[in-house]
Amino acid sequence: MNDTLRIIRELDKFSADMIEIGMPFSDPIADGPVIQASSQKALVNGMNVMLLFDQLKDVRDLTDIPLILMGYLNPVLKFGMDRFLQKCNETGIDGLIIPDLPVEEYMEIYRSEFEKHDIFNIFLITPQTPDERIVHLDYLTKGFLYMVSTAATTGAINTFGDEQISYFRRIEALNLKSPRLVGFGISNHETYAHACKYSNGVIAGSAFIRSIEEEGSLAENVKKFISLIRGEIK
Repeated sequence: MNDTLRIIRELDKFSADMIEIGMPFSDPIADGPVIQASSQKALVNGMNVMLLFDQLKDVRDLTDIPLILMGYLNPVLKFGMDRFLQKCNETGIDGLIIPDLPVEEYMEIYRSEFEKHDIFNIFLITPQTPDERIVHLDYLTKGFLYMVSTAATTGAINTFGDEQISYFRRIEALNLKSPRLVGFGISNHETYAHACKYSNGVIAGSAFIRSIEEEGSLAENVKKFISLIRGEIK
């Protein structure tokens, strides 16, 4: 329940480039079993959006790297979009990943609120997203594009197949202006290296959650995970 800041402190200490903080939700549409289980445990423990903001109120005393909140639209709307974005700004959050917020709805209803509070909205693309729409999302993006690696939910895989590599190359050939980070399936140095060959970096969720569940101290588990992903240890 109270490990949020501890984990952020350790990630910063061991040179994570950016931290994505999940907002637990009972009915996720993009998360696989590992993140679903962690979200359910957090909800049972009493986690909610206001408590998360309370925990993060002094987070900028711990780190100056980019911080992103990832979650779903329902809890944000219940909290109140303008109020939510204001709390993000006050807390020091840089951007949001809301997979079920349609870009058309964002543009028509919420874009002005995001811009008023200086919060980036992170768009997702997938192997099924047409090139024309990807170029449009790239034009709208002020942060980065989240490249979902596969048409599935989150979860670690051991290697990327020909379909993923073809997708990575297709996006690379579009010469987009925005940085691209690959997520869904990053679990080891092989998937990290493959993704980084065609993008600006990776986002690792499920594999990280599993790593901090292992025996040993939180600090050692975080350090080991980052080192394994980056190939610094075998």
